[in-house]
Amino acid sequence: MSSAQAGRPDSIFEEIRHRGQEAIDAGRLEEAVAILQTAVDLAIQEGDARLVDLTRCNRAAAMVELGRGESEVPHLREVLVRNGDLVNCRLAAYTIARHYEITKNYKKALFYARITLDRSRLLGRPDWLASSHNLIGNNLLAESFVAEAAAAYETALGLLPYEPSPARGQVLDNLGYCRVLQRRPEEAYHLLYAGLQLLRSFGARKPEVSARLDLCFAHLETGRYRLARRQGACALALAESLGDRAAMKNALYLLGEAANLNGDTDAAIGYFTRLHAEFFPEDVYLPEFLLAVDIRTLVNLHA
Repeated sequence: MSSAQAGRPDSIFEEIRHRGQEAIDAGRLEEAVAILQTAVDLAIQEGDARLVDLTRCNRAAAMVELGRGESEVPHLREVLVRNGDLVNCRLAAYTIARHYEITKNYKKALFYARITLDRSRLLGRPDWLASSHNLIGNNLLAESFVAEAAAAYETALGLLPYEPSPARGQVLDNLGYCRVLQRRPEEAYHLLYAGLQLLRSFGARKPEVSARLDLCFAHLETGRYRLARRQGACALALAESLGDRAAMKNALYLLGEAANLNGDTDAAIGYFTRLHAEFFPEDVYLPEFLLAVDIRTLVNLHA
């Protein structure tokens, strides 16, 4: 029996998926899993195999963002190998790619991201093509292929509708970070601030952390150390509220560097000491080492 036959139109599942994605963007990941589990339960009740796969893929996406994707990958691969529904295959490949991106296996992530792009082309959805190019860009950037990543982000931006969306905000931020690395500061600032404004307007708190860290880095590169500390402090507070330890670590690196470059050695030592205590307790001489090196050459904020 299909969902339509049972009086459960696909729009109900899409509404649940939308609420789940909003929770993911806001950093409420456990809530997202719970929301998306309701769709799985409903699909099982309906006995619709396509919707069961779809809703399980959606729930797996939230689990991946929580860092619990390892147990989801076998089922996602099954969906991909069965090749029974193009939309489900595309979502399964995308979610596997995200898992490998988060776990820093960028070569595998790129392999599945390119499958995602192939399925998106067959489906002819510009928004899915855009997210596929953005995903490819993320993994190229993590591997320090900056020019190639920038090209992927440019393609993604051209495919997205011009109206405001969290997806557009993330691509603007990603491309802006590339422009910082490419020594194109005016363009970088335009993109980064536009991305941050969009993400804040949608309450996308998790991507907002990345945008603020990228702005912090841009200010460091252009010698605006007070502005760098302001953005870094905002990023750190937001990352703490979300429990995002990777972002907390990057914020402490950048805040220490901003303080050090601004001549505030005591504050720099404070940030680096916290970094040592919370993330690298075995590295006894870390604060002194970080005071003596250029942090900007050590940190890839998108890896």
